[in-house]
Amino acid sequence: MKFFQNTGVQLATLGLFTGLTMGAVQGCDEDGGVLGDLAEQCGLTCSSEGILEGNASITGIANVDAFFQAVVTVQDVAASIEGSIKADLLQIAAILEVSVDANASVADIAASVSAELDAQISANVEGSLTLNFQPPKCQASLEVTAEATARCDASVDPGSVEVKCEGSCAIDASAQAECSASGSLSCEGTAPTLACEGTCTGSCSLEVAATCEGQCNGTCMGTCSAQNADGSCAGSCDGMCQGTCELSGGGSCSGSCQGSCEYTPPSGSCEGGAQAKCTASAEASVECSGGCEGNVEPPMVSAECEASVKAEAQANVQCTPPSIDLQFQFAASVDAQARAEFNAKLKAVVKAYANIVANAEGRISFLSQAVANLGVAATGAVRGSFDAILGADADIFVAAKIPCALTELESVGTALGSAQGSITGSLTAFASVGGSLGSPSMRRMDEVYALAWQEIPNNRVNRIAGETE
Repeated sequence: MKFFQNTGVQLATLGLFTGLTMGAVQGCDEDGGVLGDLAEQCGLTCSSEGILEGNASITGIANVDAFFQAVVTVQDVAASIEGSIKADLLQIAAILEVSVDANASVADIAASVSAELDAQISANVEGSLTLNFQPPKCQASLEVTAEATARCDASVDPGSVEVKCEGSCAIDASAQAECSASGSLSCEGTAPTLACEGTCTGSCSLEVAATCEGQCNGTCMGTCSAQNADGSCAGSCDGMCQGTCELSGGGSCSGSCQGSCEYTPPSGSCEGGAQAKCTASAEASVECSGGCEGNVEPPMVSAECEASVKAEAQANVQCTPPSIDLQFQFAASVDAQARAEFNAKLKAVVKAYANIVANAEGRISFLSQAVANLGVAATGAVRGSFDAILGADADIFVAAKIPCALTELESVGTALGSAQGSITGSLTAFASVGGSLGSPSMRRMDEVYALAWQEIPNNRVNRIAGETE
């Protein structure tokens, strides 16, 4: 059992407690126990488990415990992302038939995978590979944001919380006119006459040869990165493609879009069962019926609640793996069988790497902001809120829990530091494998990582413990 560790607050609290509520004390200690048992009998002790053990119920004070819950969530999500990337790396290792220690760190596994990739690419490829991808599509949950707002502010009804989406989101058909008037309406579904004048995701039929931003299946009037046994193209084409073009991550389609098309409706409304999406202007507000592709903005709440709510939303962002375009030339000495085997391996590697991209290039960019905001709030808004709680009208039992919060604030730096370590491991793996695959569009690891600390000069999170003493 952990007891109060901030002596000044403890003595002041217990002094007020004994001076004003002696009757309550007697009620807590009906058997006449010693004074040392009073705190525990009256529920004035701190839990033996804190945020480092996954427990955020520290004080019973909504806005304080909501902050601790956000820290726990961020720490857990960072570890989960690192675990997912590790699983993808182990899958790539199995594809490449390289032995790795499953218990090794994600960075060490990535180094082994990268070394084997380099070796196999060197043996089969003339020159180097070029890998490109568009940023993964990510969605923040409006429902998670609303629930986090209500959890932090007990006076808020989660069913009436208005969360603003700073980006685009799916809307109901009834809101299309409102969106057209105050923002930009787009439709996602089957394009009229299959002619997609926007972004096509899926299969694009090319009866007439055209450029293909994905995998060309058919005839490539240029150089194809991979071929089927019959000599037809089954990879990226640096010329004109005739047949089908697979656009798993979306792209332009000059033929017939057999998949899903995102387009601007000429009639001002979506038809044929297409999902309506709205990108509202900064001044407008349109009710969303799905996730938000962008940042979510909670309603006006206290500063400590704002940090907690945003962190919960950013930690729960989900991202779709992007389409990856990989171009290379086989070495002249590589025979047809070896080409087919290498191409099959590389195709499977790229599919697993797309999952790593979704996590490292997508989710971590949001999670990094959460780490930064929580670090600032810990020594600012959250600590400052204790003054209001300890005001003249403070409930003695509530105020007595502040020492528990002060003690737990000392663990925030450790928890966020743990998240920092997971982020570093994830980005190291991302950079290592991406470097072997020749990704020029990949953001440098330190640039992505810097997002986590751009608002915390001198690595302020690591000094939180010292500031709370």
